[in-house]
Amino acid sequence: MIEQIKHKQIGKFEDTKFEKIHNEIFEDSNRASILVAYEIADLIKQKQQEGKPCVLGLATGSSPIKVYEELVNLHKKGELSFHNVITFNLDEYYPMEPENRQSYYYFMHQHLFDHVDINPENINIPSGTVSQNELDQYCIDYDLKIKQLGGLDFQLLGIGRTGHIGFNEPGSHKNSGTRIITLDHVTRRDAANDFNGIEHVPKKAITMGVSTIMKSKRIVMLAWGHKKASIVKETIEGQITSNVPATFLQNHSNTTMVLDSEAASELTRIKTPWIVSQSIWTDRLKVRAVTWLSEELQKPVLKLTDKDYNEHGMAGLLAIEGSAYNLNIKIFNKLQHTITGWPGGKPNADDTKRPERSTPAKKRVIIFSPHPDDDVISMGGTFSRLIDQGHEVHVAYQTSGSIAVTDEEALKFAEVAQSLNGIGKDNNFHKIISFLNSKTTAYEDNLETRKIKGMIRRMESYGATRYLGLDDSKVHFLDLPFYETGKIKKNPIGEDDIQILIDLITLIKPHQIYAAGDLADPHGTHKLCLDAIFEAVDQIKDQSFMDDCWLWLYRGAWHEWDIADIEMAVPLSPDEMNKKINAILFHQSQKDRVMFQGEDAREFWVRAQERNRNTAILYDNLGLAEYEAIEAFKRHHF
Repeated sequence: MIEQIKHKQIGKFEDTKFEKIHNEIFEDSNRASILVAYEIADLIKQKQQEGKPCVLGLATGSSPIKVYEELVNLHKKGELSFHNVITFNLDEYYPMEPENRQSYYYFMHQHLFDHVDINPENINIPSGTVSQNELDQYCIDYDLKIKQLGGLDFQLLGIGRTGHIGFNEPGSHKNSGTRIITLDHVTRRDAANDFNGIEHVPKKAITMGVSTIMKSKRIVMLAWGHKKASIVKETIEGQITSNVPATFLQNHSNTTMVLDSEAASELTRIKTPWIVSQSIWTDRLKVRAVTWLSEELQKPVLKLTDKDYNEHGMAGLLAIEGSAYNLNIKIFNKLQHTITGWPGGKPNADDTKRPERSTPAKKRVIIFSPHPDDDVISMGGTFSRLIDQGHEVHVAYQTSGSIAVTDEEALKFAEVAQSLNGIGKDNNFHKIISFLNSKTTAYEDNLETRKIKGMIRRMESYGATRYLGLDDSKVHFLDLPFYETGKIKKNPIGEDDIQILIDLITLIKPHQIYAAGDLADPHGTHKLCLDAIFEAVDQIKDQSFMDDCWLWLYRGAWHEWDIADIEMAVPLSPDEMNKKINAILFHQSQKDRVMFQGEDAREFWVRAQERNRNTAILYDNLGLAEYEAIEAFKRHHF
């Protein structure tokens, strides 16, 4: 199936001379996942026609969820049966009870096995309950069972940031079989979201070995998001090394890595395509090439020479533009025109070379914030500037953010509230206190606890928005239903979520919408919130007020837009940067103990400050004006 859709890919196969593993790149991970599901379905059907079992190796984690969802859809539509399927999962935490919500046994039944007609006896998942003195023989038997069935017909893989496949961490040998291993600290930190803190993540796991995986007849590896970009490049273009176990796949004759555009962004043919082949020089590629060369040579754009371009594979670009001088001026002006101190447009000014329209002079603005602090973390300076410049600014918090409040923080507030109210034991605060004192990681938050956690974040948001000068009537807490599960895993975006967004947008009729453009944050809420906005906007785009509505995307605390993607850069003075930091600090529940900080241990205000300063330094190094900090935005066209 994948071989049939090459025209859907980004990039060209002839541009892959640096690449040692076949890969296919898609704009949309959803579309890519569906196509992988079709390939698996086709294999199952082929084996059924041959009267043979189909032996699948399966992965867990966020990457394959959409694949499993589509396989379930095919089964429910009567197009696919699993009666001949035998599965072997890659790994399981150790020790781990199967009924534990963090177990891969639970994951697989939740996302696939409970929804299809697979024979339970054909499901094989490493057991996290095997006694230690039986582990060695258990692992030998696991590999032996795969061998007796003729090996794996298809192995689905994800990739960890350490380059692990399964739980084969750095240092794993190419001849390794199924075994117990000690998890890398980075791997445990990445799993901390699911366990309510790294201290609860098991330190060991049982994993299928590199040798076992390499014997599979067909391997497909999935990688989504910018966090995987560097390890994807190393896996595909680097040398084979046990320090990056995924590089062993370079020696497999039938492996395909399926990537979205962000996971593929560091590949040579994507990042610097002019190095590997003749390029089609779009305006965006010209900006990317010139800014890359400027950074590579540490020279301002206006100082680049013909020799610089020719020595770095850009002779074709010079032939089009005429000279380095002409090209430098063109790109410099383009970058300069992204900078504006008027994010809502400058009244009574020529806006032909400005990122925003000058009319209407006073705009209605909605800032959508996935969590109750993303607004000030990501665009607090611009938020403040829009208010100061007289626009009608609304902020809409899409979720309560309750899951990111620690139990200790909730307990503190519950105890303070009960003490201040002087209420006896028969009240909700007592129930919350009792619940939190007896809670284990296996429990979900009850309704009362979710409410107090949500209220903590709501009051923090009011503190920040009041500090910026926004009236409470312009603050909207949407509490989208998809988020309110009381656990890490969220529900899919539903019609109720979309309608809440549509109602707000049609009520305000904004000229500007700001939204978080992160496609891969540590727990996926940003992407779900963005998808919901896209769907809402799509449903109402034909309404007349939408003709005058522009959608600007900001990035979160983890990543900034590529310089070639930035269409509006809002500079901040030192005072404005300090004001932004102060607004972030109103979110005290997120300050000292961040529940979902991902791979970055810095506090949110530090990340925001350094990211904005680094963007300003980038513009300065390119030869533009020097600013304290810059917030960057990309326009999304409906």
